[in-house]
Amino acid sequence: MSNTSTPNRINISSGSEWEPKIGYSRAVRIGNQVAVSGTTAPGETLTDQTRAALETIKAALAEAGASLDDVIRTRMYLRDMTQWEQAALAHGEVFGEIRPATTILEVSSLIDPALLIEIEADAVLS
Repeated sequence: MSNTSTPNRINISSGSEWEPKIGYSRAVRIGNQVAVSGTTAPGETLTDQTRAALETIKAALAEAGASLDDVIRTRMYLRDMTQWEQAALAHGEVFGEIRPATTILEVSSLIDPALLIEIEADAVLS
């Protein structure tokens, strides 16, 4: 974690060499709100990648003092909308009764051709 000059702001780092180059953080917490950047993960299938990305999001939330229970919105960016159900079912397995608002969008590509999904999350701590 690192603080910036904004009061009550906590930047959560993944340690990626790209964060300072691009100018982003894995997650940012200001007050009771946490925003998690688009998150990808390797995996053989879309289901594997979805589960792994959500685990990374869960870890970033924990570092910000939040949990999956605090998530109010997710956004899933898929490279192939015909496979939406695989991502949606994995999302449902992870979130269960939490049921955040979500959006599923198709995009033409992601930063690496092997990646099939990118997920963002927003949380509000009660």
